Amino acid sequence: MRSYEVLPTLKRCIPPLALMAIIFALSAQPDLNSGLGGWDLVLRKLAHAFAFGLLWWLWLRALGRPLAAAAITLAYAAGDEWHQSFVDGRVGTPRDVAIDAVGIALAAALWRSRQVAR
Repeated sequence: MRSYEVLPTLKRCIPPLALMAIIFALSAQPDLNSGLGGWDLVLRKLAHAFAFGLLWWLWLRALGRPLAAAAITLAYAAGDEWHQSFVDGRVGTPRDVAIDAVGIALAAALWRSRQVAR
């Protein structure tokens, strides 16, 4: 029996919902510039991809359905960018949703490669 079949539904949903709350809180910050110059942009985009890849994995763990996890995570990525468009000093861009989608795709590919290897 897989772990997502054993855990109660609510308990399985707590980690992805907690990460979504953290992402929301960070998106509400007017300025997340680290002062690292050009590296700041690169590191923020990598953080985007990692966070949404992790969010996909947490939803996969909660639901056991890769496409449902991807749909929820991608919808949240779009909602996150929309939310940022209302925050002073921030902008929401389709490019960031695409970066989030790359993170989701990389996480899914890694998960799939581990499934095939078993």
